[in-house]
Amino acid sequence: MNIDFFTNNRNNLAKKLPGALIVVPAYTRMQRMADMAHAFDQEANFWYLSGIEEPDWLLIIDGTQDTSWLVEPNIDDAHKIFDGALDVSEASATSGVRKVISTEESDILLRSLAKRHSVVYTTKQSAHADEYGFTLNPSNTLLTRKLERMFKDVRYCNKELASLRAIKQPEEIRAIESAIHITNEALNGVHKNLSTYKHEYEIEADITAVFRRSGAKGHAYDPIVAASKNACTLHYVKNADKLRKRQLVLIDVGARHNGYAADITRTYAYGEPTKRQAEVHARVAMAQRDCIAILKPGLAIREYIETVDQIMSAALRELGLVTDENQKSARDYFPHAISHGLGIDVHDELGAPMQFAEGMVLTVEPGIYIPEESIGVRIEDDIVITQTGHRNLSGKLSTDL
Repeated sequence: MNIDFFTNNRNNLAKKLPGALIVVPAYTRMQRMADMAHAFDQEANFWYLSGIEEPDWLLIIDGTQDTSWLVEPNIDDAHKIFDGALDVSEASATSGVRKVISTEESDILLRSLAKRHSVVYTTKQSAHADEYGFTLNPSNTLLTRKLERMFKDVRYCNKELASLRAIKQPEEIRAIESAIHITNEALNGVHKNLSTYKHEYEIEADITAVFRRSGAKGHAYDPIVAASKNACTLHYVKNADKLRKRQLVLIDVGARHNGYAADITRTYAYGEPTKRQAEVHARVAMAQRDCIAILKPGLAIREYIETVDQIMSAALRELGLVTDENQKSARDYFPHAISHGLGIDVHDELGAPMQFAEGMVLTVEPGIYIPEESIGVRIEDDIVITQTGHRNLSGKLSTDL
């Protein structure tokens, strides 16, 4: 992305909050083990507004002055030697923010701005954070506490940012398409050579190699390579089991390129599939085509979900999994959402819209999971809503077994 992209994003946010003071933090590094940190991934809102990929930076936007500042973190000489540090001139050239100040200078600046702004906007963790089951990056919470000591009223601008990020700009769609192209290439290679693999991790290794050779940053999320019953664990990431003939292998992967993610799933047969495996796969493929076909601007989200439920219930009845006698519901075999937004985050927010709009990018990923039969099938593509309908960005990749 070029400098104009990030500058325009800041300007568009400022237009949604006229005259507001906005302070947005980068993520901080998180511990991996002992004295090592995890590989760093930036907070999506901060990257969207600045393009900065390094931890612990801060962005301040003052709408009354039409001025922005980047705040450089304090990094000692030892950490600069071992980990490097983003040069101030490079930060400015990437973001388009001309004023770069120190942490100490930012404290003075914020206290000064508090005399003119009783309200300050920042970002908070997802409203669904309590459901995640892992430790959250502390940067948003720590900044909020700091701002609460300086300002009378701390509010959040996540809703405004989500509405901006939901409608993808042309350069964003190109970046997503680039990530998809790399992912398609990797999955095509695996499909052609599937019989040569002996373990799930060998497939993961070859996909990773294609991603990195193609210039992608790597995986946009932990890759899933799940054979047989493993596919019924939706976020199976061990990728360690031996492959056996007449199994299905579910592969859910996505490259990250130019800041944007792909998210694609295919289910392949390892050896000749059984009649039942082929039947389940065919029903999922048909359901996915039917779900994608109805997408268009103006389609109500509620109508989409209701139609998907009808499509999946019909597929499960045809497979004999849901009947009046067994009292099973569609959610017993299809326990996840049909779609989510896609962009900087793999699960990008769509801003809680009432209906689909041109420029939205989302996944469509029906699945049927039958643990008692050791069968799990999911097929996932990445779709952009167009002016008159939709376009399947990953549609060139075959869904065949």
